[in-house]
Amino acid sequence: MTCHARWLTAAVVTLVLASPVMAQQGAEDGEWRHYGGDVGNTRYSGLDQINAENFSDLELVWRMKTDNFGPEPEYNFQSTPLMVDGVVYTTAGTRRTVVAVDAGTGEYLWMHRLDEGQRAEEAPRRLSGRGLAYRDNGGSGQVIYVTPGYQMIALDAATGQRIQAFGDDGIVDLMLGMDQDIDPLSGSIGLHATPLVAGDTIVIGAAHIPGGAPESMRNTKGHIRGFDADSGERKWIFHTIPGGDEYGNDTWLNESWRYTGNTGVWGQTSVDLELGIVYLPTEMPTNDYYGGHRHGDNLFSDSIVAVDIDTGERLWHYQVIHHDVWDWDFPCAPVLVDVQIEGRPGITKVIAQPSKQSWLYVLDRETGEPIWPIEERPMPPSEVPGELLALTQPFPTKPPAYDRQGVSEDDLIDFTPELRAEALDRASNFLMGPIFTPPVVANPDGPWGTLMLPSTGGGTNWPGGSVDPETGIFYQYSFTSLVSIGLVNDPERSDMDFIRGNPPGIPARDRALTIRGLPMVKPPWGRITAIDLKRGEIIWQVAHGETPDNVREHPELQGVDIPRTGRVGRVGTLITKALVIAGEGGTFTTPSGELGAMLRAYDKATGEEVGEVYMPAPVTGSPMTYMHQGSQYIVVAAGGGGHAGELLAYRLLD
Repeated sequence: MTCHARWLTAAVVTLVLASPVMAQQGAEDGEWRHYGGDVGNTRYSGLDQINAENFSDLELVWRMKTDNFGPEPEYNFQSTPLMVDGVVYTTAGTRRTVVAVDAGTGEYLWMHRLDEGQRAEEAPRRLSGRGLAYRDNGGSGQVIYVTPGYQMIALDAATGQRIQAFGDDGIVDLMLGMDQDIDPLSGSIGLHATPLVAGDTIVIGAAHIPGGAPESMRNTKGHIRGFDADSGERKWIFHTIPGGDEYGNDTWLNESWRYTGNTGVWGQTSVDLELGIVYLPTEMPTNDYYGGHRHGDNLFSDSIVAVDIDTGERLWHYQVIHHDVWDWDFPCAPVLVDVQIEGRPGITKVIAQPSKQSWLYVLDRETGEPIWPIEERPMPPSEVPGELLALTQPFPTKPPAYDRQGVSEDDLIDFTPELRAEALDRASNFLMGPIFTPPVVANPDGPWGTLMLPSTGGGTNWPGGSVDPETGIFYQYSFTSLVSIGLVNDPERSDMDFIRGNPPGIPARDRALTIRGLPMVKPPWGRITAIDLKRGEIIWQVAHGETPDNVREHPELQGVDIPRTGRVGRVGTLITKALVIAGEGGTFTTPSGELGAMLRAYDKATGEEVGEVYMPAPVTGSPMTYMHQGSQYIVVAAGGGGHAGELLAYRLLD
């Protein structure tokens, strides 16, 4: 067995077809018309010209640099581009310019930019965002995106010109029609995610500034809306924080619903057009780590909410964290697939929701009922003054967690006895415990904070997961990164009783969660997991991402046998007829001496790596694929480490 495969945790399995006819089939006709391939976010394509035998022969055939799409270069280019009728569409650059290029050559066809001035400069969600949406309107097509300043724009897909009949000369101001007053400069609301085109409805989410230390317990509410795709008029609004006479309002005690904000959908949404249901994965309320000003379970935070596509009416919901104080809100799209569940008659329409906690929540998407039991288990109380945690939290019984949860001494590095001893000494200053161990007040005499796995970023983050609709196998990248959550009272920074902060008087070097430059927890630090949705079981797991240079070259690790560690990143998986494809976060020095990263391919059944292609920079967006003039292309956004964002397009040369 090769070095990098030593954390592969399962043998070869036989993939059984779930059903020959399913609603979510992935990207169709060799195109990529939606952010997730289809509106169910399967991130699947049935193309197979690129396969295990030739993946390593891919060549870089065009690249689209984004340096000049804005006043300065962007280094965190997160877009997943679309391809429709031979044209690739993407957002790009610090001004979130929309660009159309030829799918075969990368030649620029048109661009659209909007200078929002101070409104964009003050926006909480800046830069290029994660892409755009395409709608077949029976004509030349419609491209829809949200600006940094939270305005929705509809463009003619052929020309890039604004569609005048949409909103006000092609623009809908999303800060209006939110059932609350929002100042366009200080309203603290925006969106990185793409719009969802659900038939003739456009669904728009809401995002805010990360809320570990907000200035106030009062914030903008992240309500979700549906708009008419032709006119831009608002069709419906779903109050993610229910008003005084709405269902769920009683889960906000002491009328905290009146002033509490956030609770939007900052990731992608999904839709089942046959059922007419839109699925909203919501975030947590203000603030991320202290809920003393919002007692109660806080519906509809940390929930999957199913709403009617035409009216926005709630059909069902499932809350996965009651009264969240860990910042483990949903970061990504629910994935829809039809599966023959073992022990159930017929085909079940399921929704599979990845999470920061590293649980995959699998529900019947018609009813919201869990496919396998989810148990409410007792939880310890908080010792933070004014905090009132939920008495129980939901624990899925299947599938098992696909990354580590909770922190114990067994999680600390043990490459050498000296590193192990230092890690134990450092960890003794913090509170450790199982998942849902609550945050603590940061005390210089200890504990300095609560150690958490997964971190506040996951587990899983915004790239989400993918599924093969033919087999019902789900694929998920996740990362293992330690974080400490401590709370402080600081009236000069916030009117909240507690916000996130560090223990006074303890230098940063002493409380760092690294030991001599190494992560304090054992690898793997990044992995891809394959989960059989028919049985709710993990079938394989492999470390993803080459061991970093600072680990391979660490003076205290010379002569120590360290398998491939995987690495932390924001990594999305692409599934094709033959492969699981994912890029690496971060860079390393290749055997040829080049600094870069790899786009890697794995066998879907076994997790065995079958190919790799060099990238000049780490992956920053999720890969997609399409067929154009007889050739299959793989396109991915890359950047970072001083390398400005760009699209890289690979194909096989004749």
